[in-house]
Amino acid sequence: MRLKQVSVFLENKTGRMAAVTRVLAARGINLRAFCIADTANFGILRIIVNNPEEALQALRDEGFTANFAEVIAVEVPDSPGGLATVLETLDAGGVNIEYLYAFCEKCRDNALVIFRVEDVDAAVNALEPTGIRVVPSDEVYSM
Repeated sequence: MRLKQVSVFLENKTGRMAAVTRVLAARGINLRAFCIADTANFGILRIIVNNPEEALQALRDEGFTANFAEVIAVEVPDSPGGLATVLETLDAGGVNIEYLYAFCEKCRDNALVIFRVEDVDAAVNALEPTGIRVVPSDEVYSM
């Protein structure tokens, strides 16, 4: 259920994201989802890839500061109110969401959203009884 998200610290300079993608491409690593949060001086690139262990090692080998964060991938009905239902379910379970971002592909006929939460187990326990599917990591990595 838990996914390994690779988080990469980047200086806010021309070409830094290109350098990350070049390193991943050279190792045959495919980006599945990504987001970036930035300030005037730096950014944090968050990525889901098909081989997180290899990606982390490749980036560190090339001098990038990178680490893992645990996240979950949740199937969200691709219809008005779909995300609201998931968010309300997590809220009812007392789960704090640190951030979320959309996945590049759909899962079956649903949207796929990556959630970083304070307590992964509490999130899974809140979602599963309601029929909201938390997608297994091997399925996400192979998309």
